[in-house]
Amino acid sequence: MTQKAESWGTRMGLILAMAGNAVGLGNFLRFPVQAVQNGGGAFIIPYLISFLLMGIPLLFIEWSTGRYGGKFGNHSTPYIFDSMTKGRAWKYIGVFGIFTNIAVASYYCYIESWTMSYVYHSLIGTFEGMSQSQVAGFFNTYVDVASSSTGIPYESVVFYIVVLVLNTFILSKGLGGIEKVAKIGMPLLILFGIVLAIRGLTLGTSGASDLFPSANAWDGLNFLWTPQFDSLSNPKVWLAAAGQIFFTLSVGMGTIHCYAAYIKPKDDIALNAASAGFMNEFVEVVLGGAIVIPIAAGYLGLDWVLENAGFGMAFQTMPYLFQQWGTILAVFAGLFWFGLLFFAGITSSLAMGTPWVSFMKDEFGWSNNKSAWSFGLITLIVGLPTVIFYQQGVFDEYDYWGGTVGLVTFALFETIMFSWIFGIDKGWREINLGADIKIPTIYKFIIKYITPLMLLFVFLGSIFTPQGNDWTGNFSSLFSGNGWNLDNASIIKQITHAGIKEKIAMTTDINLIAELEDKIFYANLARIILISLFAYIGFMVYFAFLKRSKEGRVTI
Repeated sequence: MTQKAESWGTRMGLILAMAGNAVGLGNFLRFPVQAVQNGGGAFIIPYLISFLLMGIPLLFIEWSTGRYGGKFGNHSTPYIFDSMTKGRAWKYIGVFGIFTNIAVASYYCYIESWTMSYVYHSLIGTFEGMSQSQVAGFFNTYVDVASSSTGIPYESVVFYIVVLVLNTFILSKGLGGIEKVAKIGMPLLILFGIVLAIRGLTLGTSGASDLFPSANAWDGLNFLWTPQFDSLSNPKVWLAAAGQIFFTLSVGMGTIHCYAAYIKPKDDIALNAASAGFMNEFVEVVLGGAIVIPIAAGYLGLDWVLENAGFGMAFQTMPYLFQQWGTILAVFAGLFWFGLLFFAGITSSLAMGTPWVSFMKDEFGWSNNKSAWSFGLITLIVGLPTVIFYQQGVFDEYDYWGGTVGLVTFALFETIMFSWIFGIDKGWREINLGADIKIPTIYKFIIKYITPLMLLFVFLGSIFTPQGNDWTGNFSSLFSGNGWNLDNASIIKQITHAGIKEKIAMTTDINLIAELEDKIFYANLARIILISLFAYIGFMVYFAFLKRSKEGRVTI
């Protein structure tokens, strides 16, 4: 049995690192957009219910699973799962716990590099005097790799490599390095968030203009926080809310398992899991919901926000809005906003590196330094296509298959394994071992039945997404004998590029056809890279199995 070489320095450091893992770019960029696109207050009730019935249970499952595997010297999901089950196939399900992290880190670090670049450009005053369209155009120029009009030749590649090297360097310092970053980054993130939230909430109608005379920051806040109970019967909103829980808590990835594997066998996990989960929710709902939407609504009006809400709004709009505060305040606002995003990003991306690093240390005896730099090299190789071919859709393919489908698939498998194969009785004892709080017994029932059913609902909903997301209409169509019409966003249609092929069939524009065919080519290229990555990690797990067999360390 491999001995632990590392452990967390303090409980606070562990909780902050776990919270940093969960608190990421999705809290500030994805949550507001998902809320707007799913009816604002209509999104909140399913979101909070999903947090209690799926998010918290998954946190309990992943913390206890990680700690259990750590007792046997296993710190990554392939052999954490292997220590919990008799079936040898489960170690290959555990491959998802390394694969998803490298796949997501490869493009997540690219987003992280945007935030670093925007801090730089905010400080030197690049956005001063720019119109809204010019600020939006700056982002489009930035992701055009060959462009030098942003001030630095191949700027997007340069900042991407700088961010990746920084992540790798910190990882090479072990848990201590991650803990130090969490202790610095998380308080600064919250401080920056509070400052910006206060500014957003006190904006009122002061941002109104001749173009948007009725703009009001409180319209954005009211839209987000006015509950609509009819959303409880809308499967589309439930799917969106459940999907956001995966992103916001970083469950279904393998990072929590890895972090928890380094705590002592009888250390509390129940309170730690709840603390990290609720800290994340505070940052996301209270701070994340009080910055982008109120500020954008205050200057551009709620109607504009409803029409234009998207991931890029933070980069394409916020620098322009900050300029309305005057030159000095704009610099500080840019520093606070993009600095906040940077700290949110790096505390998450560091967590993504730990499963690979731990796997190489456990199975092949590599040093922390060697393991960390190998992660950096693999991520660079896998990630450069997302930078170079961003405009061709490689980034989006990684996000869909690695950061969406992979997470849901892994979470479903791990919940079934924990509750039905490892056994809910053993699992419940493991969750409560050393607990500083008494977990309501109802959660034993929720973990065994409700959480798996909700995950199955999300999984099947993603595969068989109905056309137009019209669940009611498609069920009526199915029961009346007219079949089930799949939406182009469904996994089945995504695999076949149905949406792109439909566009090709509907146009005679040769240039557009060539552009769409290129998109299919690059989408397939992205999939080949991701499949190759999964196969490579699977091979490494098998090679580790042979090594364990030779050394007599195979679990029977």
